[in-house]
Amino acid sequence: MEKARIILIGREVKQVENVCKQIVSVTGKTGAKYSGPIPLPTKQMKIVTRKSPDGEGTETWERWEMRIHKRIVDIDADERSLRQIMRIQVPDGVHIEIELTK
Repeated sequence: MEKARIILIGREVKQVENVCKQIVSVTGKTGAKYSGPIPLPTKQMKIVTRKSPDGEGTETWERWEMRIHKRIVDIDADERSLRQIMRIQVPDGVHIEIELTK
């Protein structure tokens, strides 16, 4: 039987968790076995820049940070459950990848 690995990537945790809950509820309704959602380590991207463009005056810094959250859900892929998962409304801030394996 084929398995599907669903990888969710997003900047906001609530949106990623919301999509995970929807996927789990669909697999529960169709009776497919699943494991997850498995949280992967959060990637933090930090940028620190000087506020003043010329170096004169006080040393003031701006600190910018963006966090990337990832979740993995593995399910037994039958056609019915995958079709319903494809119908889930995914917000703009969440990127979804589906990989089929044997």
